Amino acid sequence: MNAYDVIIKPVLTEKAYDGISAKKYCFYVAPDATKTDVKAAIEKIFEVSVESVNIVNVRGKKKRERGTVGYTAARKKAYVQLTEKSKTIPFFDSLG
Repeated sequence: MNAYDVIIKPVLTEKAYDGISAKKYCFYVAPDATKTDVKAAIEKIFEVSVESVNIVNVRGKKKRERGTVGYTAARKKAYVQLTEKSKTIPFFDSLG
């Protein structure tokens, strides 16, 4: 699997913004990605060193429209903690 196939996009929420100052970033990742896949992809794409990776499976939310019930798509999020000596990810510098 290619590194760009593992990382789908960054998560831009209030909780994700709170971690930027502590070098903790959040990304949507591929559903079959493991912690080691995410760590290798982040280190390759952004050229940083990763200390730890935590993965969360997010269930889809229940939505109703005109009497029918459905769910939004389920996703997988990865919280990535960089080492203290590592540089920051430039994309998030303007957000934190």
